[in-house]
Amino acid sequence: MKKILAVSGLLILVALLFVRCGVRSENAAETSRSSLRSNDGALETAFAQHRGNFVTEGAGNVLRILSDDNDGSRHQRFIISLSSGQSLLIAHNIDLAPRVESLRVGDRVEFKGEYEWNEKGGTLHWTHHDPAGRHEPGWIRHNGKIYQ
Repeated sequence: MKKILAVSGLLILVALLFVRCGVRSENAAETSRSSLRSNDGALETAFAQHRGNFVTEGAGNVLRILSDDNDGSRHQRFIISLSSGQSLLIAHNIDLAPRVESLRVGDRVEFKGEYEWNEKGGTLHWTHHDPAGRHEPGWIRHNGKIYQ
């Protein structure tokens, strides 16, 4: 009888741990979504105040895919729409990081990079590592893969 109680207790403990882990994962995902929404607000404020030169994270949907910029360092370029409605040009250096594969209009992307103000909504760059290690690294996440 003692063995049955011990095994039952152990099974209950394991079940409770799985439930707790599931709740943490859901809360972490919600916290991440809330954080991205608040960063959209920060980008909206920076745009309104003509402020830039700061690292931020966020997410948006691809509105338009542009041709690569091949002057100097090569950049993959595309425009996303943030949840606030603000548009943002992503300039992803493909000399330092892999090209974002299979990118299509309507796709959701998450990002970390440096925001620079312009009259059209802004540009995000430094979405890659810094080979010299002097700049905070950025990234782009698309279809579960991180490009940096």
